[in-house]
Amino acid sequence: PNNSTEPISPPPSIDRARPASPVTDLDALRLARAYLLRAAEPPAPALTAFIAHVGAVTAAQLIREGTAPPAVLEATNARRGIDLAEQDLAAAAKVGARLLIPEDDEWPTWPFTALDLASARGVRWAGHPIALWARGTGRLSDLTDRAVAIVGARAATGYGDHIAAELGYDLALADCTVVSGAAYGVDGAAHRGAINADGATMAVLGCGVDQPYPAGHSGLLDQIAQHGLVLSEYPPGTPPARHRFLIRNRLIAASSAGTVVVEAGRRSGSRNTAATAQALGRIVMAVPGPVTSAMSVGCHEMLRTGEAYLVSSAADVLEAVGRIGTDLAEPVQEERRPTDQLDEQQLQVHDALDFRAVLTPEQVAVESGVPLDRVRAVLPLLELCGLAERDDTGWRRLSGKARCG
Repeated sequence: PNNSTEPISPPPSIDRARPASPVTDLDALRLARAYLLRAAEPPAPALTAFIAHVGAVTAAQLIREGTAPPAVLEATNARRGIDLAEQDLAAAAKVGARLLIPEDDEWPTWPFTALDLASARGVRWAGHPIALWARGTGRLSDLTDRAVAIVGARAATGYGDHIAAELGYDLALADCTVVSGAAYGVDGAAHRGAINADGATMAVLGCGVDQPYPAGHSGLLDQIAQHGLVLSEYPPGTPPARHRFLIRNRLIAASSAGTVVVEAGRRSGSRNTAATAQALGRIVMAVPGPVTSAMSVGCHEMLRTGEAYLVSSAADVLEAVGRIGTDLAEPVQEERRPTDQLDEQQLQVHDALDFRAVLTPEQVAVESGVPLDRVRAVLPLLELCGLAERDDTGWRRLSGKARCG
């Protein structure tokens, strides 16, 4: 995204615009927002600010007439004469998609608030989406209520694919929506992991929802739609383009409580998503990999500079982004050795014993450096603990489990 922080001033000439009349007709709003989505390339900060001021229906009418503020007319100059709203809605319906607008009940308020706050700080790429084309069975507000983004390298290694699929599976089992971009590599593995767990997953595209991109993931996109949603800001028929994938990254980041980077090169779109998430106040996490792997260089750099938290499991992710008091990771249970209970002198005596040879207390004292009277006190204790045994001639070490507490 364009990381310019030039403040977005209120659109000029607002006073000369005709006042917005209250509109409650969702069909009219949907048509207006469908037109506006095609009128300017997202995120179009001047346009979104204008819509927020006068409303979608009035904004669409003034743009068509050419009487909107200059900044808005400049953003829509190339396309404002193209009104394909009804055709776009029909094309979306043919592939089982619909247009979600902020006035719908399922529009998520909290996730996209971060975009509004970033816009207010002058972050130009952080514009609130005008509307979203959605294909699938899920409700957007439900899917974003508890969601984690998993992103990473398209040219993922076997390690990256395995970790992404495992994270997707385990997070889905924990009732988290797995959000990603449906690309090859880490994205696809994360989606498949969630689907294999019969969980919820959501893909955000940099092209129209009717465009199976990448082509090899056509079947996967259908499965994602059955388990959640395929989303896009771009009207049906819009082809993929590099800048569109960078812009859509803000929606992946905003839709999730945190973003996990599984594998990433030094320069990658995944790191762009992570930087976007960080700018939106979201938690950024990274999975470490082999130090010899070029696909883990980006993750290691993020961890080294403190840009990301280190995570190695879904439990770590949930502890970082989950609900307070309910998603804490289980403490690591350290393996206890039978000798952990021994003090320093007891351990010296134990180490002086031999598995095969039988030693007298005097020999143990010489070998361990522990005084003889102390050796004679420790040896029976080691026997009680199952760490030593004696016969008629002396003592030897046992390897059995300790029995004393």
